[in-house]
Amino acid sequence: MSAPASSRRLILLVDDDPLLLDFIATVLQHAGYDTVKAGSAPEAVQRVQEREADIALALLDITMPGMSGLELAQRLREHTAVPFMFLSSVDDAETARQAASHGAVGFVVKPVDASRLLPAFEAALARADEIRQLRRTEVNLNAALAAGRETSLAVGVLMARYQTDRNTAFEVLRDHARSNRRKINEVAEQIVAAEELLGSLHGAFAARLRAK
Repeated sequence: MSAPASSRRLILLVDDDPLLLDFIATVLQHAGYDTVKAGSAPEAVQRVQEREADIALALLDITMPGMSGLELAQRLREHTAVPFMFLSSVDDAETARQAASHGAVGFVVKPVDASRLLPAFEAALARADEIRQLRRTEVNLNAALAAGRETSLAVGVLMARYQTDRNTAFEVLRDHARSNRRKINEVAEQIVAAEELLGSLHGAFAARLRAK
């Protein structure tokens, strides 16, 4: 039974063999996936530009005329967030090593066996989802760390200016942010910026007084 249209995931299929593209697309569509096809790497780049946000996974043939699948993978990795897996007629350790080194989340060998295709795609999609989650977590963590640094600096400024302890300084900062319905790190950024400005003005005044 196919998945509801709203939950169908879009797979980009890239190969210069139209018959193979049609076969893989049919297998995936019967399994509840949506597909978009490209017969060359340049065409795949265009498809990604058009629908990057929708593409859950790309299947790239390694050996294509012109830009190879490996070159396309490098481009996707550098300029997009689209995860990819490789399709190859060669099943050896070196090809698998190349696939892994380019960041592939899966590998399918020709001739394509329909019974093995779906498990390979499901495993690749699961790995792609893990990577997306790790990226989101890293971004969130970096944002939290940045906000934490600003808050710590602001607390230090308040401690020095009002000769108080760390807990009191933090509570005053937090309560001020709450009463003004603002995020604590936004208030912290303003305090740090104001302190930096006052510091630079202090230096300017000192230089002016020394010049007199």
